[in-house]
This record gives sequence, structure tokens and C-alpha cells, in this order.
Amino acid sequence: MEQRAARRRAVDRFGTRWGAPDLLSTAPGRVNLIGEHTDYNDGFTLPMALPFATAIALGSTGDRESGDVRIDSTGFGELVIAGDGEVPAWARHLVGVIELLEATGVPARGWSATIDTDIPTGASLSSSAALEVAAINALLARAGLTWAPIDVARLGRRVENEIVGLQSGIMDQFISAGAVAGHASLMDCRELTLTPTPLPNDAVIAVMDTGTRRVLADVAYDDRRAACERAAAELGVAALRDATIDDLDRISDATDRRRARHVVTENARVLDVVERCRSGDIVGIGELMDLSHESLRDDYEVSGPGLDAIVDIAREAPGCLGARMTGGGFAGCAVALVRRTDAESFTSHVIERYDHDRHEARVWLCEPSGGASVDRTVCL
Repeated sequence: MEQRAARRRAVDRFGTRWGAPDLLSTAPGRVNLIGEHTDYNDGFTLPMALPFATAIALGSTGDRESGDVRIDSTGFGELVIAGDGEVPAWARHLVGVIELLEATGVPARGWSATIDTDIPTGASLSSSAALEVAAINALLARAGLTWAPIDVARLGRRVENEIVGLQSGIMDQFISAGAVAGHASLMDCRELTLTPTPLPNDAVIAVMDTGTRRVLADVAYDDRRAACERAAAELGVAALRDATIDDLDRISDATDRRRARHVVTENARVLDVVERCRSGDIVGIGELMDLSHESLRDDYEVSGPGLDAIVDIAREAPGCLGARMTGGGFAGCAVALVRRTDAESFTSHVIERYDHDRHEARVWLCEPSGGASVDRTVCL
């Protein structure tokens, strides 16, 4: 997969429906290499943008204050957003973008768009964040505005929190908006900074789709966040980023203590991985990824049978240095660090041996891609 595929399909589909679009907005998905469930604890993460993305080809059609919005989306069909009518669940992200931009004074109605994506939905690769970021940038560009990546990310997070109802952190939108090609990014979720971090040349990132998808995971996600907030309050700190391993014995509830232990140790692992990236220690990076998965499985309890199965298979594959679940958890994708010379053998091993619940694995070997962009020339 690569971003130009979705771009081309979105523009071609727009041309068939409405002629030439005014602009094309693209935003990538992401995979998080390490630093899971730390973002809403003001912690550290190390995501990278993926070489597949969501693309929106958009053209103005009428009144920017009250005109209808017409969507032709590959995979979801056609939709008209008019007034306060009901929309499918996936389109709530678009409705949220429209409503929140309007609240800031940006005209956000009166347009048509075709939407295409190469990001597997529900796979923990941030398809919803990519949709939000692509839509925000498209409507800003139409209004002649450009926002910094962090401001785009803030609005995208508000869409998730206030409109969709998921109390997620800012990582997904921030990396989609602000990634640097060829680099992962150390994200400080308190200071809201991205520090480009090159990965060792002798390793490649493998994204492994289990074929499983999350069902009713939002409640479990909110439960984990509430546990972290209780633990931080009991320790008297602003967020678990400020806690140390020695503080954990002061948390009275055993479950909250396990949740906090994951966050505290995961933050330390992120910073350790960054140092090992700089020194080229691919073996050490892989070991820390393994520890991260075990912490997510045992302390945070957000892994799942499919994720555990594919991680175990990956660790037995040629050239695998480490593997872990990635994203919110329960289902979706895992990620592995693989010696570049063994990448094809690794891929074959995982695909041939994974069969959890009759699902087939998909494996993508990925290099870090750049963040979101808007193209007014639509030259493909």
C-alpha cells in the first residue's frame, strides 16, 4: 500500500461524479511502536505515520454557512449531511469536524467530497483520526487557512471526546497531522511536542493485522482511563507521568495499581527505546517491545487472543527482534521489529502459521511516512 493509491481513487471518483475537485487532502494512519495508553496520562509515545492513508477530494457547491454536504465514500456509500439529521456512526467524525470548525468561525458547509482510504478500519491503525485530520485540513484550506499540526490534532481530539464520546488522547491525530517522513516521532503528550526519531537502517517495521475487530471496547477503554485518574489522584500527582515505580505501593486498589504500573513502566520503555534508536541497538529495542506487550497483556489487560497469537508466532519468525500489540487493544493489529534481511521470510512465516478463529493474517512491511498534506493542483 502507499498513499497515492487512495489519492488517485478519490480524485477519479470525484471526477466521475462532479468534475475536477478544488483540492485533495490526505492524512495517514499510524502505528505506535511503543508507548500504549500513555498519551492520556501525559506521558510519552513513539508512533510513526504509515504509508497508507485517507484521501478526501473536495469541491465547493454552495452556501458555506448552511449548504448541504454531499459525501461519496468508498466502502460506506453516499451520504448527505444536512442540518441535525442522523448519520451513520463513521460519519459522526465528519459531523464533529464541521460543527467544531463552525464554532471557531470557519465556514464548513456547502461542499461535495469523495473519500477513499487504504487504512483497514477497526484495525487499531487510526483510520478515524486520519479521517478527522484530512477533513479538518481540507476545510481549513478551502477557507484559506493553515493550522499548525498540534492545533489540527487538538480539534480532532475534541471530535473524539465531545462528539464521538471516546475519551482518547491526542496521539493519533497529532502523528497523522505532524509526522516527518523517514522518522518515528517521540511524542511528549504533556508538552505536546514531536521529536523526529530515525529508526535503525538494518531493521524494518512489520504491521500485522489479525483480522479480529473490536466489539464494545469503548467502555473498557474508558474504564482504564478512569483507573489511571483514580491512581493519580490517590498519589497526589497531576497524571501518572509524574509517578515513579516506588510510588505504586501507595495505590490501595490492586487493579488500579496494575494499571498504573503499566503506565509508569511503559513511559520508561519509550524513552529507553528512543535512546536505543539513536545508538542503533535493534536487539534492545525488540526486547523492550516484548516487555511492552507483556505489560499490556497482564497489567493493563487490553490484549486479546488474536493479538497474543500473532505476537507469539511473530516472535518465532526469522529475523524477529520483538513484537507487541499496538493501538487501543483487544483486537486489530500488532507490530514487530524485523531484521531487514529477513523481512520476506518473516512475512511468509506469520501468514502461513496464523489462523486464529479462522482469520488470515495480513502483513505490511512499512517505512515511516510523512504527515497530512493538502494538494490544490491535484497532480497525480
